[in-house]
Amino acid sequence: MPTPNLTERQQRTLAFLHEYMQAQGLPPTLREIADALGFPSHSSAQACVESLVRKGVLERSPQHRGLRLPAGNAAAMRAALGNELPLIGRVAAGSPILAEENIESQVDIDPALFRPRADYLLRVVGLSMRDIGILDGDLLAVHRTNSANDGQIVVARVDDEVTVKRFRRERDRVLLLPENPDFEPIEVDPRRHAFAIEGRYVGILRRT
Repeated sequence: MPTPNLTERQQRTLAFLHEYMQAQGLPPTLREIADALGFPSHSSAQACVESLVRKGVLERSPQHRGLRLPAGNAAAMRAALGNELPLIGRVAAGSPILAEENIESQVDIDPALFRPRADYLLRVVGLSMRDIGILDGDLLAVHRTNSANDGQIVVARVDDEVTVKRFRRERDRVLLLPENPDFEPIEVDPRRHAFAIEGRYVGILRRT
């Protein structure tokens, strides 16, 4: 099977479908696709899915939700997904982390180099995590997940702000801890703040 020529948006959609199906065992809904990738509407997500079906990297299925990855073409799937990760710069307030307006560029690196697999790179701003070697301007490799264990480094959203901190849960509150004594912990009461984990730190790139 020849490698299809996918646009950046189609590659990101296919990667999301691939990861979601591996984790959940069934395809996402159009709402989930639109919310995760920042599509302006369900019809935009539908159009992108249809283009992937036409290019042969996605198939219609009679089963629930009606999508599946083609069988027997793992090599072609890897080629279609490419060895690139989206680089997230400044995150627009309230937008999904992988929304198109947040993506600065695509970085040529194999996501499978990280364990678990990286889904995106986040440009670090500031020195709040300096003491564990995460510096201003570094590219943080992030595995997309909405959960974390105490002590893990996470990308977290508090209201409309996205931050990189060490995660700790204490009774009815969440603490986001810096690794620099010049910065104060962020205390989050989920009853008063919109809080979500956007991903977990799995590696770092430093451009010299």
